[in-house]
Amino acid sequence: MTDLVGKKAPDFTVAATGDKSIKLIDLRGQNVVLYFYPKDATPGCTTEGQCFRDNQKKFDQSETVILGVSRDSLPSHEKFKAREGFDFDLLSDADEKVCAKYDVVKEKNMYGKKVWGIERSTFLIDKSGIVRREWRKVKVAGHVDEVLAAIKELKL
Repeated sequence: MTDLVGKKAPDFTVAATGDKSIKLIDLRGQNVVLYFYPKDATPGCTTEGQCFRDNQKKFDQSETVILGVSRDSLPSHEKFKAREGFDFDLLSDADEKVCAKYDVVKEKNMYGKKVWGIERSTFLIDKSGIVRREWRKVKVAGHVDEVLAAIKELKL
């Protein structure tokens, strides 16, 4: 497993909701929470997104951009974002290029069958583009609070 903490965040340019193209390097000067999740509109992924949404003001106050990433298509992301009222962009990584850079696609056991999928993971990137924290095998309950606490530890 790749440990990115203390290293420059791998850059990417990827299609996002709102007919945007997000380039990580363009977000310098802001903290970035990059969270990878398995699938739009599934129970755990919905709850995780709702927790980020419900704390949006706290992230805004700490100059932090939230970006959700999965392998789902942009139309799926647009529907999911609209249904849940997310104020942040969802990135479509259908070709898994961003997932590969952050080493989040893992073999998982789904109903007794081995499948490859995104391991729920979050990366906190500081204003200068350095990964300051990473969480792997994320459990949704309490996760957003941990991320907010880690942001407070950064020098704003």
